[in-house]
Amino acid sequence: MSDWSNSLPDAAKSYLEGRRLDEVECIVSDLPGIARGKAVPASKFARQDYFHLPDSIFYQTVTGDWGEAAGDGGFIEKDMVLRPDMSTATAAPWTGDWTLQVIHDAFDSAGEPIPFSPRNVLKRVVDLYTAKGWKPVVAPEMEFFLVARNTDPLQEIKPMMGRSGRPAAARQAYSMTAVDEFGPVIDDIYDFAEAQGFEIDGITQEGGAGQLEINLVHGDPVKLADEVFYFKRLIREAALRHDCYATFMAKPIANEPGSAMHIHHSILDIETGENIFSGPQGGETDAFYHFIGGLQTHLPSAIAVLAPYVNSYRRYVKDHAAPINLSWARDNRTTGIRVPLSSVNARRVENRIAGMDCNPYLGIAASLACGYLGLVEENRPSKQFKGDAYAADEDIPRVMGDALDMFDEAKALHGVLGEDFARVYSIVKRAEYDEFLQVISPWEREHLLLNV
Repeated sequence: MSDWSNSLPDAAKSYLEGRRLDEVECIVSDLPGIARGKAVPASKFARQDYFHLPDSIFYQTVTGDWGEAAGDGGFIEKDMVLRPDMSTATAAPWTGDWTLQVIHDAFDSAGEPIPFSPRNVLKRVVDLYTAKGWKPVVAPEMEFFLVARNTDPLQEIKPMMGRSGRPAAARQAYSMTAVDEFGPVIDDIYDFAEAQGFEIDGITQEGGAGQLEINLVHGDPVKLADEVFYFKRLIREAALRHDCYATFMAKPIANEPGSAMHIHHSILDIETGENIFSGPQGGETDAFYHFIGGLQTHLPSAIAVLAPYVNSYRRYVKDHAAPINLSWARDNRTTGIRVPLSSVNARRVENRIAGMDCNPYLGIAASLACGYLGLVEENRPSKQFKGDAYAADEDIPRVMGDALDMFDEAKALHGVLGEDFARVYSIVKRAEYDEFLQVISPWEREHLLLNV
């Protein structure tokens, strides 16, 4: 290992102790959250300060196609400068040789951050908080399904076969027996996470067949988004070792609950280190209510980011553990915005709208952006909801097209996330939506072919 190895995090140093590093994966997240980049020999990585990729990777849809012209004049495909953030260096323990992954930040030739790189979008939002003297703290929860291999898209997704030889059962939330069914996969998840230096706060069985949840310890938004980005790959690799798939689709199986990425937020005063949601006597502050008001006011415009695919909107179904509106309440999981039970110092606000299919950088950025606007605009929330919020009116867009229309009109949100990002995001998502609308579904063939 060369001199740059001295800047490696402790977990990466431990992983390589007594071994020769073979390869470094230089990666960046695209808009869907797919890792793009290059794998290079370790000796070459030691000699390079940066590498190039075309900025067109941020115009690529989840299907591998491209959004329409990246603005007037069409595609130019300029080269970006990708520089490593060595604090993100971590093992790729599923590989056959000794490999590290390193997340890179994207800049243009003048050294300015690429505005539609998801990690840069999140950094921009965090910087706005910092300028106000605030330090945002987040804790994401990751829900996902372990499912049987599905090599034919025409076939329905089915739960994986458990250790007992029976398919994973639904309606077994918090069952330890259900968790044990996936023991070998979970063991690999823990082993991979330990090798990568990630701290898991807990793994539980959720309500769906083969559905699990991993909670992460709260911390810096960029660091936590990096971890979710890494975890998605880690979990997929662990599943493949045991002849199953891990899927982060928002709604992979009909009549089962969907998968969310619940985001817990608190805001610290940089100067004092105190939680600005709690007053000197422990009461809830104006900032606490303004943050909730910002979520209620601006989340409808941000849902296209938090629910980025047509499948995402299948999750918002009443009585299926997903919100259908933006009501808020204390200790009430039927609302879209929840205030969990906590100590005064740990007072926080949970956004239950985001799907696990969203890009973690963009999902956290959009959620924080809505809260930020609430703080600076001093938005007031509605009255706390009492009772079952599924009995209240729906106020979440039900289709991707409506959500994109609301996003395109949200100038205040664009100002926080970045105008260039908003433009490119809309281009890519409309291209995906248009492609979906060209597909004729089995439902249409079954019910319309001979009846209309």
